[in-house]
Amino acid sequence: MASTSHNTTNKDNSSSWTRMQNKQFESALAFYDQDTPDRWQNIARILGDKSVEEVKKHYEILVEDLRHIESGRVPIPSYKSTHDQRNHQERPLKYLNQQ
Repeated sequence: MASTSHNTTNKDNSSSWTRMQNKQFESALAFYDQDTPDRWQNIARILGDKSVEEVKKHYEILVEDLRHIESGRVPIPSYKSTHDQRNHQERPLKYLNQQ
């Protein structure tokens, strides 16, 4: 059974992702697609200080936020006009708020 002692030391990092880590995470997701063996281990290795469990959780949060965007729960901002405010029930995006 493989040792996971490094995973327990990084629990404090689970909710704290820097902008650079998010960029690395997104690039790694594109590079290691869903058919890649050991995808999550490879992505965690690229990030360096995140466990496989933290990477998987971050991905789940990203997917949840994407579902909210695609369902229209999070309005896409209009940059052409500031007076065109739509009456949408907004929900903060968890993934983007982890920076």
